[in-house]
Amino acid sequence: MSNHVYKKIELTGSSPISIEEAIQNAIGKAAKTLNNLHWFEVVETRGYIQDGKVAHWQVTIKVGFTLED
Repeated sequence: MSNHVYKKIELTGSSPISIEEAIQNAIGKAAKTLNNLHWFEVVETRGYIQDGKVAHWQVTIKVGFTLED
């Protein structure tokens, strides 16, 4: 097995629909500019309340990827 070096970055995705979509939005955007994405972890979940209902989700994640040689 090769030795790998990993980097982690923190991102916040948002969605008016769901937590899962907020995560997918953050990962999808990162995948457009970063290579070798391998894992993520949820760091924080927040929501915005409007008129007594959840109006928007924000999810902060850490995304890990391997650095290229």
